[in-house]
Amino acid sequence: MAGGRERVLRRRISSVQNTKKITRAMELIAATRVVKAQQRARAAKPYAEQITSVIENLAAGGAEVDHPLLRRAEKVERVGVVVISSDRGLAGPYNTTVIRAAERQVQNARSEGADYALIVIGKKARDYFRFRNFTIDSYTDGISDNPTYEDARRVAETVASMFTLGRVDRVELVYTEFMSIGSQKVTTRRFLPLESTETIAAVGGGEAAVSGSFEFEPSPEAVLAALLPRYVEARLFGALLESAASEHANRQRAMKAATDNAEELITKLSREMNRARQDSITTEIMEIVSGAEALGSDDETEDRPAAVGVEA
Repeated sequence: MAGGRERVLRRRISSVQNTKKITRAMELIAATRVVKAQQRARAAKPYAEQITSVIENLAAGGAEVDHPLLRRAEKVERVGVVVISSDRGLAGPYNTTVIRAAERQVQNARSEGADYALIVIGKKARDYFRFRNFTIDSYTDGISDNPTYEDARRVAETVASMFTLGRVDRVELVYTEFMSIGSQKVTTRRFLPLESTETIAAVGGGEAAVSGSFEFEPSPEAVLAALLPRYVEARLFGALLESAASEHANRQRAMKAATDNAEELITKLSREMNRARQDSITTEIMEIVSGAEALGSDDETEDRPAAVGVEA
């Protein structure tokens, strides 16, 4: 019985060791990818900052434009929710937190008496909302792990088209912001409509003298109108890069925790196996001793002289 338990424990230890090798490899891969994702996110920031700066300077210089992306609905009847999740699991609470935040935005829209439109990025969010019978208006997969600017442009065009055609009156962006390797937080931001040029000029920090020192062809207003769609694309691209870095950081932590748990389980099972082995050895020794004692008692019985009867 003890030997059979020892074999079972040995197989379990071997299985856990194989799992540990997999989780350790996934941890190292995620650690490499999170560094690359960080570098890409940092490299994309100057482009977004420069576009923002030019728009702020143009607005401060008095450029005004009536662009569809600036349109504000008098009554919000439908809210678009863009949610960025991952295509793969094993990333700890990464997908759960961002999906729940998107679901809260849908519930908020319903509480305001408005309908909703889901623009989903990533299989995990799609599976979640599809299983719960939510209507998904747009779905994109295969870009969450390593997004490109072209991916962001395609999704941004879809969202902007829905907004400009009046299919949605407001768009909220839900994604995971990368703070550091050990800290990420779910963020919900207004994506569309964009702030008006007056608001940009007032709070954006632009300088009218900067735009006044340049000549724009065909006009500052035309340049501003051309930059607004690029601004939307840059914002979405930045969110995709932040989400990718957050996904890899969460997966690295999850796999490290899994590896540590595997080590603890191996230690526990090894101790249990050693106890089972010790019990098996003790049982065998006891059986040998008992057998020896039984043989010894039999020998003593055979050597003892038979009793002689006495006649009366």
